[in-house]
Amino acid sequence: MKSLNIKTTRIELIRIKGQIKIAKKGLNLLKMKRSSLVIAFLDLAKQIEEMKQNMKDSIQKSVNSNELADITLGKLVFDQIAHERANIIANVSSKNIMGVKIPDITSSGEDKFTPVYMPIQVLDVINSFNTLFNLLLEVAEKENSLKQILYEIEKLNRRSNAIEHISIPNMVYQAKYIQARLDDMERDQIVSLKTIKGKLNESA
Repeated sequence: MKSLNIKTTRIELIRIKGQIKIAKKGLNLLKMKRSSLVIAFLDLAKQIEEMKQNMKDSIQKSVNSNELADITLGKLVFDQIAHERANIIANVSSKNIMGVKIPDITSSGEDKFTPVYMPIQVLDVINSFNTLFNLLLEVAEKENSLKQILYEIEKLNRRSNAIEHISIPNMVYQAKYIQARLDDMERDQIVSLKTIKGKLNESA
């Protein structure tokens, strides 16, 4: 740091000390937010692990119900009913959690049939695959949220490190430098005043 770029005035010293206080408060806020996001990240990772286990069970249940309906109704009838069903659409939007934009995935689309007129085997297939589909959407949403939170944590780490290890030390150096220069100037003034006073006394 070049001393020539630092104004050695009391006003500048007050200004820099104020900036140091603001930077320290900002650093504390960043660390608090980072801690909250780390807790959210770990909680979300645990949820995803549990949901993936549930998803394995749901897949097996869907396969079993599908095989049973295929055997009971016959492949031709079952395929015809499957093709006549409306498509389910995944809708993707976003929501804000602690300043982090994360995906919000929902499904839409209704069945064309009234459940009363459907064989129970088909209803079992529909319910099991709907459950699996919604579970897949939820896992996808949470995994994307996990990535966004991790990105935000890394960004906060970079910002807090820059403030803690670069910005604040630089400002502290400037404040110390200015204080030292002001002390030197004050001592020089005292010496000058004593010298002048001594000369005045000699001439009196």
